[in-house]
Amino acid sequence: MDELIGPEPGRALAGLLGVPAPGADLPPLWHWVHLLDRPAQADLGPDGHPVRGAVLTPPAPGRRRMWAGGRVRVLGSVHIGLEATRDSAVTATVEKEGRSGPLTIVTVTHEISQYGLTVVVDEQDIVYRGPSGSLPVAPAPEVPPAPGEWEIETSPTLLFRFSALTYNGHRIHYDREFARSEGYPGLVVHGPLQALAMAWLLRPRGQGTFSYRLLSPLCEGQGMRVSATPDGTAAVRDRTGRQTATAHWTPDP
Repeated sequence: MDELIGPEPGRALAGLLGVPAPGADLPPLWHWVHLLDRPAQADLGPDGHPVRGAVLTPPAPGRRRMWAGGRVRVLGSVHIGLEATRDSAVTATVEKEGRSGPLTIVTVTHEISQYGLTVVVDEQDIVYRGPSGSLPVAPAPEVPPAPGEWEIETSPTLLFRFSALTYNGHRIHYDREFARSEGYPGLVVHGPLQALAMAWLLRPRGQGTFSYRLLSPLCEGQGMRVSATPDGTAAVRDRTGRQTATAHWTPDP
């Protein structure tokens, strides 16, 4: 897949997050609003994800999809105004037994290149699970924001706009009734949105690897608070202190 990296998607993401728009280069992970798959409507399944004609499709009918984490290897900058190429492939498939039944963990690797050089290697771990019951969150008192924590209001409007910006058709992010039928208490906050927020606070520079993991679903109304430490670690929590995502930036020696 080839695409001219224009400024508009980055400006749109900056406006959504309330941060400055990119200059000459994309910040790490912001390639996620470029080089997007755009499947035909006829190729989407009931949950809004492609069931055919895409690099990643469900391993079996009726399996539910979750973004579990990944690793983004930064080898260079993605420059705005230049054409980029994305090559994608499924690079690993692992079958596991989880608490809710069998799990299939699929790793998709995207290599992004510009001017003949690979600038990003993006490994994404996607989990497919069978049907399960509700995912209750135990009531807990609110933990006040700590100094330096970034609070993002995950309103239905923000979630819908992020889905549109990333061409993500998964109904758990904008269809509340469908999300509840999948066992969630409400609309689900995107894993990539949490990863982007952690990467923004860490501000990785130079070459290295940004590793992130989604620990627990985060839903509308639960609050999203993002923090980072000088040692390159970041986290997302809800307003009760329940951690939903972690990340770490490891610079190359």
